[in-house]
Amino acid sequence: MSRIPVGLVGVTGYTGMELARLLAVHPSLELVRATSRTDAGKTLAEIYPFVQGTRLEHLTLTQPDAKDLAASCQLVFLAVPHGAAMDTAAELLEAGLRVVDLSADFRLRDPDIYAQWYNLEHRHPGLIGEAVYGLPERYADKIVPARLIANPGCYPTSVILGLWPALETGLIETGDIVCDCKSGTSGAGRKASVPTLFCEMHDNFRAYGLGTHRHTPEIEQELGHLAGHSMTVSFNPHILPIDRGILSTLYGRLRGGATLDTVHSLYSDHYAHHPWVRVLPKGKLPETRHVRGTMFCDLGLVVDPRTNRLIVVSAIDNLCRGASGQALACANLMLGLDVTEGLALSPFMP
Repeated sequence: MSRIPVGLVGVTGYTGMELARLLAVHPSLELVRATSRTDAGKTLAEIYPFVQGTRLEHLTLTQPDAKDLAASCQLVFLAVPHGAAMDTAAELLEAGLRVVDLSADFRLRDPDIYAQWYNLEHRHPGLIGEAVYGLPERYADKIVPARLIANPGCYPTSVILGLWPALETGLIETGDIVCDCKSGTSGAGRKASVPTLFCEMHDNFRAYGLGTHRHTPEIEQELGHLAGHSMTVSFNPHILPIDRGILSTLYGRLRGGATLDTVHSLYSDHYAHHPWVRVLPKGKLPETRHVRGTMFCDLGLVVDPRTNRLIVVSAIDNLCRGASGQALACANLMLGLDVTEGLALSPFMP
């Protein structure tokens, strides 16, 4: 059986690297175009030695060209920064391609909110209404026919999956939610900067972007949809001295006297048919090492009767579940494949 040809614009960042890792062994998709403005002409194996011995090792990187991509591919992943992605997406859609955008350019439904948080006027606001938010567990039916997917951010993925059952059922109050989140350094991207140098990160742990992080409106938008009204949350990110992984501890005040048994049953029933979300046994809490390189979101539940709070601990891999693996799951749905195809429980790690 011939594979479906796909392209990747921006292969040299961490999300591009992760997509190359996954596509190298995907049974039904073939990466036929991988683009880079700085490394065009090199083979993918020169950039990423881990693809040696796979069918991608001799793939030659090219300059991004919409006509070439349209002639070669059925779908294209965009792994380029916000601001740049919107123009590329518009050009590829005009050429008749389907697009999965890993940037933030189409996640926010209100272009004014986008401009406020990203300090940039949206140049293609007409496409925002067409874009589907790419969280497969929640929006699979809308992802299937979509032309444009807005792939969720990594922090929002961990938060939304962690709070979905509690908000949808009214288990917790909506006015006093705290999202205390920690990410590995790959979440900051591959571009060199002083704060993420080894000597700055090693044996260190710090908060950043308190009250100003750009994932805040995305989290509030999606949680608001679950609750049925607009919401404001306290989102507090931190950076960990590890390569990859997110651990989010989420606090919500309970309505009434729910027990751990009740909450655990609620979450277990809710995610019973979503194989990538694992509700851990009572008394167990997630760890980043247990989700590394996978699509799993592990959830641990605590009910604190003293403070009347539900505490949800959510762990994901920021590069796979929080970015490239999730983008691949959306592409699977768009192309008529099973959502799990090419996303084995433990895909090979470089």
